Amino acid sequence: MADSKKKIEFIVTGALIAAAYVGLTFLSNVFSLAYGPVQFRISEVLTLLPVFTAAAIPGVTVGCFIANIASFNLLDMLFGTAATLIAAILTYFLRNIKFKGLPLLAMLPPVIINAVVVGLEIAFFFLPEGYSFMGFVISALQVGLGELAVCYVLGIPFYMIIKKHNIFKGQMKPYI
Repeated sequence: MADSKKKIEFIVTGALIAAAYVGLTFLSNVFSLAYGPVQFRISEVLTLLPVFTAAAIPGVTVGCFIANIASFNLLDMLFGTAATLIAAILTYFLRNIKFKGLPLLAMLPPVIINAVVVGLEIAFFFLPEGYSFMGFVISALQVGLGELAVCYVLGIPFYMIIKKHNIFKGQMKPYI
């Protein structure tokens, strides 16, 4: 009975994270910051949640996929979602490496993976002059800097609030 309750809790937690990701992405889009070469998705702060719960891995992945449907871009639905999944898994595995009590290394996968994957996507498919290495570097830097700001500037206070209030206590075991 307890195992069934834990599975339901895992699914509900993941679904709530997915819904929050979609809502925060749409909020970012109100300011034209959710899609395109310059991104500052507030929802990306949720990519830090695998530090607290494995339910965040499917949560942010499904949330990213649903949010990317609004881009009307099949490539973004596939590559953006894959980048989020890879970053979430890496964040989960790096969760216990801390510097002065902060999982600074675990905050890095969303920055690097999105910069590379979304940067390549933009460089290959959306630059008017076609792919160029310099186009990739510029695209990766634009995506990466936005991601860096969200994951660290917003992410550190977000992490501290969640930790202080022990919001995800006992939810680390994956039920996938």
